[in-house]
Amino acid sequence: MLRFLDKNSGYLFSSRDLREMLEERSRAIRNEIEQVDSNQLLNTSTVDLAKYFHEKYVLVAPSLKIGDWTASQQETKIDVSRDPNRWISDSSRPFYIAGQRIEIEVPIDGEVELMYARPSTHSLNPPKGQIRAKTLILEYVVAHDVADANIRAQVDRAVEEINKHIEWVAKEVHAFNGEIEKAIELAIDDRKKRIFANHGRVASLGIPLKSNPNAPKTYAIPDVKRKLVPSLPKASNLPYEPEPILDYQAYDHILSVVQNMTKVIERSPSAFKTMGEEDLRQHFLVQLNGQFEGAATGETFNVNGKTDILIRSNDRNVFIAECKFWKGPKQYLETIDQLIGYKAWRDTKTAILIFNRTTAMSTILEKVEATTKEHKNFKRSVDWKHETGFRYVFHHDGDANREFVLTVLIFDVPA
Repeated sequence: MLRFLDKNSGYLFSSRDLREMLEERSRAIRNEIEQVDSNQLLNTSTVDLAKYFHEKYVLVAPSLKIGDWTASQQETKIDVSRDPNRWISDSSRPFYIAGQRIEIEVPIDGEVELMYARPSTHSLNPPKGQIRAKTLILEYVVAHDVADANIRAQVDRAVEEINKHIEWVAKEVHAFNGEIEKAIELAIDDRKKRIFANHGRVASLGIPLKSNPNAPKTYAIPDVKRKLVPSLPKASNLPYEPEPILDYQAYDHILSVVQNMTKVIERSPSAFKTMGEEDLRQHFLVQLNGQFEGAATGETFNVNGKTDILIRSNDRNVFIAECKFWKGPKQYLETIDQLIGYKAWRDTKTAILIFNRTTAMSTILEKVEATTKEHKNFKRSVDWKHETGFRYVFHHDGDANREFVLTVLIFDVPA
């Protein structure tokens, strides 16, 4: 096995093992997740936290910016006492002649430290070069009496060999980046579950929990060299209070009942031809209450003030839906504002049911997708396959970590 060499040895990809370097980075991610204040962790969206850690620890494989390289030269003295092609009377002492030193400078993009890491696939004769800041230096010396040193051919061979090693490094780095994305989410979820379990055990004692006066009030982000550090998502350090949750299975079942109304409309088009928003909403409520009346929660769907369809648990809204005829992007954005105004808290599931009589369905789908992303509280799209609907994640006003899910469904109503 090849031994590792000092960074100043003049050899690249030879100073440490790349696999070990990546494993250390994985451990550092897990350690930092463990150090996040528990309330900070619970009050922050898992997706946002995962994005922060991924941005901080993702690696960018190095690449040579050949298009920006430069060359410089200077006169120098060259010791030729050990040159077998020259006759030197006393080779025990240096024998200097005039010569030229040529330096090729190649800018480097990505993580420069990876230029020292030995990938699993590597050459037994690693390429030579020096790294200064974010620049690769290739150095050549030529004696004045050498007619044709063919420096360019040497440079091309060196660059080719270095790029070959960069490709081997990039392959392992790409795999690492893909692995940590999921590993980060699992590590965050695992710690949250452990914190919940700890809280539950203490709560079962029925004894007031002693506060820790030395508990951290903020989370300090360590400095990271060589790259811009992403900001940890802002979150409250106040004690975390669990919110009532409508799980996705129940949420999707509610929406499936709503979507089944399409068949009712198709079978009796004349009955719906003159219906307005309120009448249409009442038909949806009848279907929903027929499915969920007497459920374990004892909750039913109700008309509550200006809220079209609502389910509550412990005085908190856990499902809210608005029913609107399509009147353009402006009114659609106002409907989203309405939902936000109904205090949609963590894990609350919402829906907008859009009725359409006069516009092509493809036009509405296009407008909804583009307009939704313009809203100031929009966070991300959710991969949800549906022919006439979309699913998104939004945040509540004033708190980017108070998220709610919005599903938008469009229904054609007979004109």
